Amino acid sequence: MSPFSRFSIYFAEVARSGSLRKAAEKLHVSASAINRQILQAEESFGTPLFERLPEGLRMTTAGELLYDDVMRWQREFRVTRQRFDDIQGLKRGNVSAGLVQSLTKGPVADAFGDIAREHQWLRLELTVDNSHAISQLIRQSAIDFGLILDPAGQSGLDVLAFAELEMGIVMAPSHPLSKQGSLSLSQLSTERHIIPGDSLVVHERVAALYRKQGMAPDNSIACNDIRLIRSLVAQGTGVCVLSLLDVMTEVQEKQLCFVPLKNSVMRPLTLALCTAPSRQLSRAAQNVIQRITLVIDQMGR
Repeated sequence: MSPFSRFSIYFAEVARSGSLRKAAEKLHVSASAINRQILQAEESFGTPLFERLPEGLRMTTAGELLYDDVMRWQREFRVTRQRFDDIQGLKRGNVSAGLVQSLTKGPVADAFGDIAREHQWLRLELTVDNSHAISQLIRQSAIDFGLILDPAGQSGLDVLAFAELEMGIVMAPSHPLSKQGSLSLSQLSTERHIIPGDSLVVHERVAALYRKQGMAPDNSIACNDIRLIRSLVAQGTGVCVLSLLDVMTEVQEKQLCFVPLKNSVMRPLTLALCTAPSRQLSRAAQNVIQRITLVIDQMGR
């Protein structure tokens, strides 16, 4: 149960997205219903909350003041909920976490599933997004903790656990070089290369490796989705430089092969469990963090 009115929920989502349509899609209600609530509030307050622009809605000064208050009220209510959970001795609880797409399959996803089955009282709120967006949610205390990649580039976070996962060549099990102990890019000069797109965390590492090797394959495939890359590699379409994190489950299930890079100076990919320094964690959140920390430690071995 939420003590917040329908208007405050609608208003906060429009403020975040800057669009009635996007807010409606996120909340699964009609844009007209959201607009009606906002217009009624503006009439009641006697001041506009948004500027209506061709590219969307932008908060007025009054809107920004109200948004700050709504965010503060929501944060304070989450703390109250945590206190309720503690009073009840973990008979129930609420834990919110954010994670990147590459963790939606594998040991971390399995751990969340195990936790949910073992603790029927627990309400889990899981958000999947990129590392930058998850980091923002952590800093805003919108979630208890987040699992992000390469936290060094994100300020204002406490790292509670981390694992470093090496980079290597991913190929189909049927590839003649799949049993090698290590490979260099030069040994794959005749192969078709799949290049991770610039929206992926590994892009800069991979692009730097190709520049250093002086390789620029003419028939490369650029792709910004790890799931599609895995599918293409499994079909034997090409080879790709990725982190072990990206293909850990597929390697364990022998759907793909991961061969370390020979004499590589590439930085490993860092997976980190982070919280906000000022975040007050409930006992339920602390217990979940302990479980996920064990999984991360095992992944880094």
